[in-house]
Amino acid sequence: MKASASVAGALVLSSVTKPLQVLLIASDPPPAEGPWWGIGIDISLCIGCGMCARSCKIENKVPEDPFYFRTWVEQYTILNNGEIKIESPNGGIDGFKASVPEEEIFKTFFVPKMCNHCENSPCTQVCPVGATFESPEGIALIDQEYCIGCGYCIQACPYGCRYLHPEKKVADKCTLCYHRLQNGLAPACMEVCPTQARIYGDLKDRDSDLVKFLREHNYQVLKPHLNTGSKLFYNALTAEVS
Repeated sequence: MKASASVAGALVLSSVTKPLQVLLIASDPPPAEGPWWGIGIDISLCIGCGMCARSCKIENKVPEDPFYFRTWVEQYTILNNGEIKIESPNGGIDGFKASVPEEEIFKTFFVPKMCNHCENSPCTQVCPVGATFESPEGIALIDQEYCIGCGYCIQACPYGCRYLHPEKKVADKCTLCYHRLQNGLAPACMEVCPTQARIYGDLKDRDSDLVKFLREHNYQVLKPHLNTGSKLFYNALTAEVS
């Protein structure tokens, strides 16, 4: 049974298999061998350039249509009257233009979104044929040879990270560029980020960039009440973001 936690994504230190091994609350212990990948996004560093979404489409051959994305960027604009505007034209690939007069804006910021690669993923639980699964490295993947295109996983994902591929008629999503990781390369979206707002790392490695990020920031996960064991951690995440 999964352990519960009042704050999803909180870190504890354990010496079960290695000294000071980093584990996620609300998850089973990671495998003893190999990395256990997680992701960090620093909202304060994102400039909304859209290079991440653009490189992802190219690298992973995501359909060009403006509503298919494995990763995208949202612009949050908080108006002086308290209204919240959320915009993501073409996933942010083409950048953003002001849609509200500057004098009406209280604050604005950008939030990259992608698969949370949950350890306790709702999408994996509802797949009727086992096409959605978690790799030994903690990455949520889809075996498109087995996928029947029922869409259950798309509906179950609380983060809106899946879509039905228009040609293949199967579910598709971010794989954290699994094919690149296996060859020692960084995910495409992180390789091109000009401000290093996006990072990845081994949650089992105390000296990895991601664990350092978690130690040095007041991180949060999206929708922690769902207890999905999200491995996508945000710095500077505010209450307006859902």
